[in-house]
Amino acid sequence: MRGPTYAPVHQNEDDNDLELDESPSSSRHLPRIQRKRPVGIYRRDIISFFLSFLVSFPTVILLGVISGNITFAPSDNTAATGQGEKHNNFNNKVKVTGSGGCEPTQTQTVPQYFQTSPELWAGPTATGKVAAFLAQTRAGFGGEGGKSWVPNEPLQTGVPLHDDDGKKGEEKKGIFGMMGYLTPYKPADGFGVDEWPLPDGAEIVQVQMVSRHGSRYPTSEANVGLLGHRIKAAKKAGKFKAKGELEFLNEWEYQLGHEILVSKGRQELFDSGVLHSYMYGKLYNPNSKIIVRTTTQDRMLKSAENFMAGFFGLEWTNNATIEVIIEDAGYNNSLAGYLNCPNGNKVHAGTDAANIWIGSYLQNATDRLSKLIEGYQWTITDTYAAQTMCPYETVAYGYSVWCSLFTYEEWVGFGYSIDLNFYGNDAFGSPVGRAIGIGYQQEVVARLRNHTLGYSGSQINVTLDNNTETFPLDQSLYFDFSHDTNIISILTAFGLTQFAGTLDPHKFPGPHNFTVSELTPFGARLDIEIIRSPRPIFADRSGFLGDGGETKYVHFVLNQRTIPLGWSLPECDAARVDGWCELGAFLHAMDRMEGLAQYEKACHGDEGRAWLDKPYGEVWDGAPPPSV
Repeated sequence: MRGPTYAPVHQNEDDNDLELDESPSSSRHLPRIQRKRPVGIYRRDIISFFLSFLVSFPTVILLGVISGNITFAPSDNTAATGQGEKHNNFNNKVKVTGSGGCEPTQTQTVPQYFQTSPELWAGPTATGKVAAFLAQTRAGFGGEGGKSWVPNEPLQTGVPLHDDDGKKGEEKKGIFGMMGYLTPYKPADGFGVDEWPLPDGAEIVQVQMVSRHGSRYPTSEANVGLLGHRIKAAKKAGKFKAKGELEFLNEWEYQLGHEILVSKGRQELFDSGVLHSYMYGKLYNPNSKIIVRTTTQDRMLKSAENFMAGFFGLEWTNNATIEVIIEDAGYNNSLAGYLNCPNGNKVHAGTDAANIWIGSYLQNATDRLSKLIEGYQWTITDTYAAQTMCPYETVAYGYSVWCSLFTYEEWVGFGYSIDLNFYGNDAFGSPVGRAIGIGYQQEVVARLRNHTLGYSGSQINVTLDNNTETFPLDQSLYFDFSHDTNIISILTAFGLTQFAGTLDPHKFPGPHNFTVSELTPFGARLDIEIIRSPRPIFADRSGFLGDGGETKYVHFVLNQRTIPLGWSLPECDAARVDGWCELGAFLHAMDRMEGLAQYEKACHGDEGRAWLDKPYGEVWDGAPPPSV
């Protein structure tokens, strides 16, 4: 509320006498009048002022309280003791200041009943004295059938298939578990070894996690958007008409967004944070503030924030600082290694292999669907886009009518098309597979060896990695956030040849190790545990060796299941039933990986592009062939 306005009173700089403003009726040419006032007049003015003050002050206060412009907040002591609950002071207002402690340009008041920070009557707020450490105390990942607990599922995924034969359980795996990189998060089925608890006396001392973002809208160039635009253009031409199972297209309109997280994606990362809090919470030092890394893409930053809220709670900024690394072409960034690997854009072997397979497994579906549309030439490209629409609409809306258009076998084929694509473009079937992931591999090893990285030879950001402010070495918890193809390349850069082996683009091979829905679904996470044992542990887990001192082990856990390191790295023990590897042997194996990746040649070399144009199947180690 604005108060009364007053005419200005000017003070003459030459003396202490007051200067009277000219009234509107005064002549501009009259001389200014200056007067000396007797002392008695001053005394009467002072007495009049105090009498007026005593009369007017209570009136002003009363009017202010009635209007709501003046309020009384409880004292800090009242809020701290919780006694304020007795006052029920619903009209309290508090000042809102800018973030980061900066004062706002304009003070704003918030009624007490809308105030969330600072909390006025928070009640007792002591946290527990011991954090969760489920990874240390687990007796196995299991329950019945070795299945882990899975968070609540908000999506309607129990859709009838085109030829549903009523099979249940293991006889017919749910189609939403085999949608490649579009699979909503689920624990992996397993990578060949059982999950083992830690023996008495052993302890986890460090975890390094790299996580994919959560479920999102399609990318701006995705085939689903192109299908939506083509159908819209056909309708505008006035000849489009669909019938039967596609009759819904007469009213359907493509309305998905671009690239940002959907609700399911936020849940996946929040749930992951909660799970990691239970698994590794005790590793956090409550007197510290850890550095967490992500990239500048919106879905990447939001994924990190949702994860931290799950791990620490909504006040996670008291516990962690997010380091946001530029994700754009030409910028070094190990969490998006392909952006500074120009040759990666020239690799197309995986795309070629996937197209061969798509032309085979979707032929019947294309014939079936094309008969249901008039005024539109339905192609196999449309069929594949229609199949891709199912997972995208499901995570966006909770349900998609597109899902029931296809058979179970066609969904198996869909997942395999993605396996072929990723294997040939980003993994061991790609000449840049190792190179794209080698930067992150170097960072993991540098943390294990307790040194910063002040050299190039990969796409790491040397400015950040050569500074302990931005690349700390004293954390027991490291959380990084990346993308699906980048994590595939990271697994390749670690030399996990368990996932090598060329896939046949002409025939589905049955169960196979390189299955993208198992490796990088939405919200995928690789946890690298460092375990300290008082003595060496027998490979068959029958107990401790009789001699030998303290021994450290590396344990790779991908989507809650162990990757047996000995199956891929000769330096590790392939006989270990727990899949672990002694830390020294693991680091020795890692010394070979930079040379195998051939980063400069793979990402920036230009030798007639002969090795970049190698057809699918002629690259098998994730690097340029040695003959070139």
